[in-house]
Amino acid sequence: MLRMFGAGFGEIGLSRLLAEQSSPKPHFPARAKHVIFLFLNGGPSQVDTFDPKPALTKYHGKAIPSGNLKTERKTGNLLKSPFEFRRCGRSGIEISEIFPKLGECIDDLCVIRSMHTERPNHEPSLFMLNTGAPLPGRPSLGSWLTYGLGTENQNLPGYFVLCPGLPVIGPQLWSSAFLPAKYQGTYIANNEKDAKKLIPFISGGRPPEEQRRQLDLLARINRMELAHQPDEPQLEATIQSMETAFRMQVEAPEIFDIGKEPASLRARYGDSDFGRGCLMAVRLVQKGVRMVQIYFGNGQPWDNHDDILIHRKLAAQADPAIAALLQDLKARGLLEETLVIIGGEFGRTPSVEVSGLVSVQNGRDHNSHGFSLLLAGGGIKRGITYGATDEFGFKAVEKPVHPHDLQATILHLFGFDHTKLTYRYSGRDFRLTDVGGTVVQEILA
Repeated sequence: MLRMFGAGFGEIGLSRLLAEQSSPKPHFPARAKHVIFLFLNGGPSQVDTFDPKPALTKYHGKAIPSGNLKTERKTGNLLKSPFEFRRCGRSGIEISEIFPKLGECIDDLCVIRSMHTERPNHEPSLFMLNTGAPLPGRPSLGSWLTYGLGTENQNLPGYFVLCPGLPVIGPQLWSSAFLPAKYQGTYIANNEKDAKKLIPFISGGRPPEEQRRQLDLLARINRMELAHQPDEPQLEATIQSMETAFRMQVEAPEIFDIGKEPASLRARYGDSDFGRGCLMAVRLVQKGVRMVQIYFGNGQPWDNHDDILIHRKLAAQADPAIAALLQDLKARGLLEETLVIIGGEFGRTPSVEVSGLVSVQNGRDHNSHGFSLLLAGGGIKRGITYGATDEFGFKAVEKPVHPHDLQATILHLFGFDHTKLTYRYSGRDFRLTDVGGTVVQEILA
């Protein structure tokens, strides 16, 4: 008891201070401070959104000249897009008619048309885009960023995830895995309009002074235990979580109450889960949150095997919300320091799906060989396209970009050499980009 009270707390305080001082620091000046990742889960079709292919119209209903495509399910002849593409902005970049509002922002966007990944099914591709590995057990992008940079606001977690329910896989997509648990994403089910219901149990129901005394007592007891078990990450995470939750009581309800924003601004975002989530994301980064990830909806809404016309209904919610987010960030002076990422886990085939699993044969199968992803702000060039797929939009053939390349570029924008931001676990130095990744220098401003 004497040893514990005489030196134990001091040792713990010193060790925490040293740990904070030894945490990773940026390797060079950063261009971005925050990231908002708008994840269109399910796999939006590149040839119906951001990668126009006139050859699909020319050869509609005919077999692809190269022969059957290697896809997850059986596909048939080529299927033209039911949507028109239009040139937008000064850059003249073509974008589908189902994204008219986003077309107005095209001069602020970089359209990567040559993304590709290895697996044609959702789970490994979701893991790859979010964690840099096709299997569970690796930390997410947001966890790596908060591990490297922390948060600018000590009253809020550094990493939020907004989704009305859960995407395929769920919490493993924002897990901190073997990184300390305090770096995992804080999940908010944003299907509630009432800010108090968005974060249940945030209020202790007691006066702040009494809560503070209770937390201090619990922290002392927990740290006494921590002195005996210094390598117990769950206990340390519990202490951190209670402290963060206490501080969140003041700031979080205010941030998530989007009713404080003008009605005209809320109308631009749209009254949908995704639209409200996008507005919350802007308010969060304005308060110093490092990363906000918004999933479009439960499951995989963009997974349109049966009928690609469903993309029009989905875009009707996504388009105004994304455009409003970009314009709002710009108006608040945040776009220069906020990297916005827009895309899904893969694309879709240029040919129609004809497997026995679909009831209407007007949709497309998964396609991991070539798809599109959009970037804006945070040190990215504006009004450009990068890379290309083949004439039918199936495979990336010009300047292909792998998820590891994208992740290396993101870390670079935040001031990190992706090969040096590592964490030692189980005898190995792990990193987000595994053993790959090249910074895509041509898209940097």
